[in-house]
Amino acid sequence: MRLFTAIFICSLFIVSNNTLAEPDLKQQTISYKQQTHTINSVILNELRTVVVQLPKSYQANPNKVYPVIYRLDGAGNIPLISAVMDRLQNNNLAPEVIIVAIENTNRLRDLYPTVNKEPQGPVGQGGGAARFLAFIEQELMPLINKNYRTHNYNVIAGASAAGVFSLYTMQVNPELFQAHIAYSPAVWWNYGASVKATKSFINKSKDLNNYVYINIGEEAGLMRERYNELQQALQSNSLPNLRFFSDAFDNVSHNLTSAAGAFNAYHNLFLPKQMPMSALSDDIESIDVYYKKLSQQWGEQITPPEAAVRQLGYNLVNMQQYERALAVFKHNVKHHPQSVDALWGLGYGYELKGNILQALIKIEAALNVADTTYPYLNALKETKSRLQTQLNKTQ
Repeated sequence: MRLFTAIFICSLFIVSNNTLAEPDLKQQTISYKQQTHTINSVILNELRTVVVQLPKSYQANPNKVYPVIYRLDGAGNIPLISAVMDRLQNNNLAPEVIIVAIENTNRLRDLYPTVNKEPQGPVGQGGGAARFLAFIEQELMPLINKNYRTHNYNVIAGASAAGVFSLYTMQVNPELFQAHIAYSPAVWWNYGASVKATKSFINKSKDLNNYVYINIGEEAGLMRERYNELQQALQSNSLPNLRFFSDAFDNVSHNLTSAAGAFNAYHNLFLPKQMPMSALSDDIESIDVYYKKLSQQWGEQITPPEAAVRQLGYNLVNMQQYERALAVFKHNVKHHPQSVDALWGLGYGYELKGNILQALIKIEAALNVADTTYPYLNALKETKSRLQTQLNKTQ
């Protein structure tokens, strides 16, 4: 009977919880709005163009704020980000975002921190990254924050030379961006100067609350050797708050590593509304800690969702960890005391522990909250009758 009840309740969750349903692709027909800004940069002494893409809900939600993705190398990269983020958002795996695409003028000058002296590359190029970062920090970001509803969660992403720049920004100002994405960063540049700088920065850092994603394609030779050195240094870091992920795509060309890695880069970056089991510790307060972090990242206050927390309890039931499951169900009711499903889940937890009286009390409480529109009212009543019969047999 318990197995049947578990299957039945879990099936209710799957049917009623739209976070697990297939996305409504018709909703994706809503178009994005883009705006172009031309900035007369005093720092760079030239005109710079940026394209800003607003979230689909931007106009309809005038009080909502959004994280910002700063994408280097121009607006040609916006469709890929949009396609990935659309799918993640439709599954409650990421928030909506503002995308700021920065167009190039002199790419090598702006993106490399050092002048290249190695013969295999363009000797004498590079070295302007400090000024370019100053432009972003002092001119571009204030403009974006003034004109759009942003919140303090910023991502910078780029490929090849722009990947080097993305890692460079973390070293110069670790708090400017909360996430750094570097697709196949061209770390061969100038005898691997960026690798040396990144390793030195990581070794000297005592704490780094940040996210880093890097990847590489089919590159070989010095590029692969120097990338591997970078990857190993980041992988072996002892910084507890640095979230590091990497991918290697052996059959993907250098120019396609952005396309190959974009899903993993953003899927690993954003915390999903359905809290994963890996984030649940023995301390039940880890649920609140998780959703506090998620709220800070997404830019909106998100109380632990009833269905998401209940699913954690069901997962623990399937693992036969009934004591922990009961604690999770209790925590869910604390946040959602008037939820029929939360009360039913708690009653189920008590039943699994053999406390039929408390199980019956919670089911009765659920019935007191439920109205005639509740789709599983008859099943809830049947559960009450079954528990009452069990209790009567023990008295």
